[in-house]
Amino acid sequence: MDAREFLSALHVAERLKDATRHSYTSGGRHESVAEHSWRISLMAFWLRGEFPEADMDKVIRMCLIHDLGEAFTGDIPSFLKTAADERREEELLSAWVDTLPEGIRGEMRALYAEMEARETLEAKIYKALDSMEAVISHNEADLATWTENEYELNLRYGYDKAAFSPLLTAIRDAVRDETLAKLEAGK
Repeated sequence: MDAREFLSALHVAERLKDATRHSYTSGGRHESVAEHSWRISLMAFWLRGEFPEADMDKVIRMCLIHDLGEAFTGDIPSFLKTAADERREEELLSAWVDTLPEGIRGEMRALYAEMEARETLEAKIYKALDSMEAVISHNEADLATWTENEYELNLRYGYDKAAFSPLLTAIRDAVRDETLAKLEAGK
C-alpha cells in the first residue's frame, strides 16, 4: 500500500470516530463506533491466554474491522437493523474494500466471510465479545439513556453467542449480574 492509499483508507476509517452508537458512555455522551471496536479488541487482547487453541491475533483483527461498514451507513442498533440495512452496509463496504490493495483486500474479504459464517472458534469469540460489549456499555451508561426494550434485552442479549465457551458464559453471567444490580439501584 503506498502512502496515498494508506491515508485514503485511514480517512474512511476515521469516520467511525464520528459515527455514534445507540449507547452512551459513563460520562454521558454517545459512544462512537470506533470506541466500541477498540474495546472489543482490548477484550480479545486480554483474553488471549484463555483461548490457547485460538488465533487471538485474528480475533483482534476481526474486532478491529467488524464495523467498518458503519463508516458508510452509520450505526443502526441490532434491534432496529433490517435485512435491507444489512445488504446496503455490505454493498457499500464491499465496494470500498475493492479499492484497497490486493493483499489487504484479500485478507479482509476472508475475515468478513469467516465472521459471517461464525463457524470457526475465532469468529465465535469475536461475535461473543461484540455482543457482550454492547451490554457492558449500557451497564456503564445512565439508566435514563436506555430504551424501554433494553431493560429486558440487556438481561439476555449475547448469551447465545457466548454459549460455546464456559469462560465467555461466565463473563456474560457477570455482565447480567451488573445489569440486575443497575436495575435494582434504579428503582
